[in-house]
Amino acid sequence: MPKELLPIIDRPIIQYAVEEALAAGITKFVFVTGRTKRAIADHFDAAPELERALEKAGKHDLAAAVRDTLPDHVHAVYIRQRIPLGLGHAVLCARPALGEEPFAVLLADDFIMPSPRATNPTAVLSLAYAASGRSQVLLQDVPPTEAHKYGIAIRGADDESIAGLVEKPDPGQAPSTLASIGRYVFHPEIFDVLAALGPGRGGEIQLADAIDILARGGRVGALPLDGTRHDCGTHLGYLGAIVAAESSHPEFGGEFRALMAASLSPSGAGV
Repeated sequence: MPKELLPIIDRPIIQYAVEEALAAGITKFVFVTGRTKRAIADHFDAAPELERALEKAGKHDLAAAVRDTLPDHVHAVYIRQRIPLGLGHAVLCARPALGEEPFAVLLADDFIMPSPRATNPTAVLSLAYAASGRSQVLLQDVPPTEAHKYGIAIRGADDESIAGLVEKPDPGQAPSTLASIGRYVFHPEIFDVLAALGPGRGGEIQLADAIDILARGGRVGALPLDGTRHDCGTHLGYLGAIVAAESSHPEFGGEFRALMAASLSPSGAGV
């Protein structure tokens, strides 16, 4: 099973990213996947037999969940990345479907829970793009000991810009602790930059290298994450996402928090 389809409570990781994009007003989705991830397209396809069976069983909420993975007004395109040549290459694969329009990139691995009353990050980045006309990245402050795992921003002239981006700097060499995480809104000019790039770190076309080039020309804005992020590509990150989502669930949150408190108590009594 693709990791993007791992469940968090009652729906897969990727569904949360799609719902975030929908809430930001996005109506065209381009899914760039590999040969082992056909199930992603199947998840978003219609399943009339299953819907009818659920309706017949009186499970109307479940039938609606199956039916509404993508609303009727949304257009979806699926593109195969034949060779895994990096995130930058995956973005470049989407160019024929996107044309020369601004676009958002959401990495489903990064499960983000906005702070209470905060706007979802894709919507915030989209508003910043509309106001500035330049690409936008989302930043999270990370511990210095973790900086080598991320693309790390070079601070700009103000808090709303970056002057560069270093992909996975060597330990102790990071220019800051501001990590670029899996939400972006790009000006289409990034396509030409990606197309001109040669292989970067790991022999791949690195999105961070293209962002760095644009940032050095003053073409990248940045906003801080207002919320929490869980990297579902790791065991602890995935578990953290489940705990965060369940804790805030409107129906089960209270019971789950009580269960966690009881399980972590010295007596370990449980509920």
